[in-house]
Amino acid sequence: MKKILLLSDTHSHIDEKILKYAAQADEIWHAGDIGDLIVTDTLKKIKPLRAVYGNIDGDKARMEFPLHNRFFCEGVDVWITHIGGYPGKYNQEIRNEITLYPPKLFICGHSHILKVMFDKKLSLLHMNPGACGISGFHQVRTMLRFVIDGEKISDLEVIELGKR
Repeated sequence: MKKILLLSDTHSHIDEKILKYAAQADEIWHAGDIGDLIVTDTLKKIKPLRAVYGNIDGDKARMEFPLHNRFFCEGVDVWITHIGGYPGKYNQEIRNEITLYPPKLFICGHSHILKVMFDKKLSLLHMNPGACGISGFHQVRTMLRFVIDGEKISDLEVIELGKR
């Protein structure tokens, strides 16, 4: 069983609120637009980190993290990318692969809009944690927390960190 903290779009921002929840997780997953690598360097000191780079991320982030991160957590096939779209409107660059080889859990960021949806057609769970940074058009900073136990994803919680 693993407790996961999922965040995205930090845009170089890290604070005690984020770190408090990071300390409670078994793993931290970042869905891109990291900004300054002080964010990921700080998170890696707390718990194991899986991340992807986003469209605002520079060469250093792109050398350290992939554009797509596909892996198994327990018995769950997970795919994290920054710009992925959502059910019915997946990004054109990944549409063919996600249709042919759908993961059980598909995660993206980019939109700054928290969204969790089940894709009935591909039988996958889509998650976007919104944005936990202070840059962007979002009004409330958000993250997601959930548990993966074997092949089961459960105990999903929305974490609101207040106004940006």
